[in-house]
Amino acid sequence: MKYRSRLSLLPVALCLAAVAGCRQDMHNQPKYRALRATAFFADGSSARPLVEGTVARGTLQEDAVFFTGKVGNTPVREIPIAVDAHVVDRGQERFNIFCTPCHDTTGSGRGMVVQRGYRQPPSFHDERLRATDPGYFFDVITNGFGSMPDYRMQIPPADRWAIVAYIRALQLSQHAAATDVPGGDPTKAEAARPAQPGPAKH
Repeated sequence: MKYRSRLSLLPVALCLAAVAGCRQDMHNQPKYRALRATAFFADGSSARPLVEGTVARGTLQEDAVFFTGKVGNTPVREIPIAVDAHVVDRGQERFNIFCTPCHDTTGSGRGMVVQRGYRQPPSFHDERLRATDPGYFFDVITNGFGSMPDYRMQIPPADRWAIVAYIRALQLSQHAAATDVPGGDPTKAEAARPAQPGPAKH
């Protein structure tokens, strides 16, 4: 009987030993949970501001031209990336997603939301915008302008430049001379050129 009694106490003893071996050092750390108040800092907040000059990994913007489209306050006159068919295709894809609701697929400014009453943007084929530097378009995409919101969070810089490259391609497609098409037939080129749309009617 004594042996059985002792044997029955063995699991209890093992559990007590296991509990005694568990330490709470990792659980009870000297820390503050998010947004918890503290008397340690003068402002009463346990959350501390970032050290001045802190840059998140992968977001260092050393190339001011690439990230702003400007030299100082002046828009750059050249696209600062190599433009090839892949870049233009990428620009077309991003343009169709983000820009066509207002600017439509040709860049004339007669997108679907404009047809439903939204303020019409200027046509990319206006003489003024055809002569505008690429850095200007990049800056507008980045920071917005007028009724156009900024797209800095939705579109990364490389894609913004790709869109600018595609806008240039759109402008060229509507205003290129027949002689710009190698081996092209000038009469067919003129016949294929679409008519420029008029202003939106509300």
